[in-house]
Amino acid sequence: MTPTEEAQYFSGWPVAGGPPPPGSLAWVVGVGSIQGTGGAICRRLAEEGLHVLVTGRTKEKIDAVVEHIQSKGGLATAVVADAGTEAGLADALAKLDELGPPLVTVYNAGGSQWRSSILEMDSEFFEQVWRTNCFGSFIVGRESARRMTERGGGAILFTGSISGTIGRPKLAAYSSAKFGQRAVAQALAREFGPQNIHVANVIVHGPIDGDRLNTAFPTAKERRPVDGMVDIDAIAETFWQVIRQPRTAWTHETDIRPYCEPF
Repeated sequence: MTPTEEAQYFSGWPVAGGPPPPGSLAWVVGVGSIQGTGGAICRRLAEEGLHVLVTGRTKEKIDAVVEHIQSKGGLATAVVADAGTEAGLADALAKLDELGPPLVTVYNAGGSQWRSSILEMDSEFFEQVWRTNCFGSFIVGRESARRMTERGGGAILFTGSISGTIGRPKLAAYSSAKFGQRAVAQALAREFGPQNIHVANVIVHGPIDGDRLNTAFPTAKERRPVDGMVDIDAIAETFWQVIRQPRTAWTHETDIRPYCEPF
C-alpha cells in the first residue's frame, strides 16, 4: 500500500519517534500478576507518563497493577476482559472509547500451553489456545487499527514466541496459534504501516522469570544457568525501545533470549 499524501505529511506521533505525548492512552491486553510480562509492560509505560488501560481476566490481579502504578504517581485504569471472544472484549472496547483513542496497544494475552502428545490434545483445548493467542490478537489488532487510522497513527505490538517460528509436538496447539498471531502481525504491518501505524512482533525465546512460571515450577530457575531466564523488566524495556522508533527505521520483528538459550 502506498502512503497517501495526508499520511506522508502527518506530523504527529509516532512519525518522529521518541516517547508518546504524556497522558496518551496505552492499552495493554493480557495482564495478570504485577510480576508478569504484562504487569512489567504496564509499569514501564506508566513510568513514561502514559495512561495505561490495564486489561486482563482476573480483577484482583489487574487492580493490583493499577494500585501499584497509582502509588508511584502514574495513571492507570483497570478493565476486566477475556480476549478470546468478541463479547469478552466488549467492556474493554467501551472503556477504550471512553478514554481513547489509544496511541499504543500491546497484546500480551496467552502463554505456553502444552500436552504430552498431540494425541492428548482434545479439540476444546486446541480451540481455546487458538482463541487466546491468535483470535484475540486479530480482534485487538483490528479494533486498535480502526481507532488509530482515525487519529493518524499509533503503535501495535504483540508478545510473540519462538513457538511461532518452530512447531513442536507437545506445543502443536500453541505453536499453530503463535504462527497465526505472527501472520496477523505481518498483515497489519503491511496494511497499516503506510498509515503511520507501527506494528511489531516481539519474539520471546526462553523461560520467562515471572510469577506464572516460578509458581508452577518453583525449582525451574535453580536448574538453569545463572541469568538463564528472560527478565520481565528487560522484556518491557524492549517493548519501550521499539515503541520509541521513528518511522524512518521501524522494527517489525525482533527476538530476545538469554545468552545461554540455544537457537
